[in-house]
Amino acid sequence: MKKWIGFVLAVLLTGVAMTTQAQIRKMPSAVTNGFKEKFPEATDVSWKDKLSSWQASFTLKGIETEAWFTSKGEWKETNQPLEFSNLPEDVKTGLSKSRYSEWTPGEVTVIWKKDKPLEYRIYVEKSSLVQKKYLHFNEKGVLQKEIQSI
Repeated sequence: MKKWIGFVLAVLLTGVAMTTQAQIRKMPSAVTNGFKEKFPEATDVSWKDKLSSWQASFTLKGIETEAWFTSKGEWKETNQPLEFSNLPEDVKTGLSKSRYSEWTPGEVTVIWKKDKPLEYRIYVEKSSLVQKKYLHFNEKGVLQKEIQSI
């Protein structure tokens, strides 16, 4: 019985430790200043320290959005969900002509990265158990990369 109680306590403490978002370091003011300059209309902002960057989760024009900044306040990337029906026709055509045309599309994300072209990431699956991928298309609908998903 004592072993059982010890096990349950260990599991609970591990869960609490994993869900606690402790700030390891103080966020530099350059980060918040860079964010305010890039996204002046953002609301409901929350921050996470990702060690090599700072991640902001916020609402922008009614859409849940995420952005990453360096410790110097330089913008790195922004991700925003998009309805599949709102994808550009070139991207839809690119998916329909790819070897993944028979796969079921799921969530779509628009990705803006500093000094890189716009990307559309589409989650697709053929079998809910095994075949799942993230497909990255450029604006012209050309498949740029595919990443296996778990």
